[in-house]
Amino acid sequence: MRALMFIVPLALTIYAFIDCLNTSEEDTKHLPKIAWVFIILLFWIAGPIVWLVAGKARHGAAAGGGAPSSWQRGRRTQWVAPDDNPDFLKSLKGDEKDGGRDGAAGEDAPEKADAPQDGQKDEKDPSALKDWEADLRRREEELKRRERSAGPDESAPPAT
Repeated sequence: MRALMFIVPLALTIYAFIDCLNTSEEDTKHLPKIAWVFIILLFWIAGPIVWLVAGKARHGAAAGGGAPSSWQRGRRTQWVAPDDNPDFLKSLKGDEKDGGRDGAAGEDAPEKADAPQDGQKDEKDPSALKDWEADLRRREEELKRRERSAGPDESAPPAT
């Protein structure tokens, strides 16, 4: 019984504190939200009761709002997944039109934002692939020459 005298006010304080934090600034009545937080925490039993009675503008069934949170649902902006967002889908269609050219754009075409920087070539460009292949062969030959000139490989374990 003694524990109940401690647990009930504590639960009421925790509930009122969380309710106050979740309430928007324009829905608090009489005082700023930060003042209500201090009142709830400093006046342990009376603070939460005063908050529940007078601190929050209630939009329940008495105001004709239906469920207590239904007024908030109508006020929120809803997040739309990218595949359901028409603006995002339009931007993808525009990218397909620009990107479907396989690098066949003329010299007077504007440079795309994702175009290769100086010294870099587009992966779809056949000359770039040939250059990369030649560079790879050159590096392989260089490694083979180094191995031949260095003699036996020092990292290999000795033969037994």
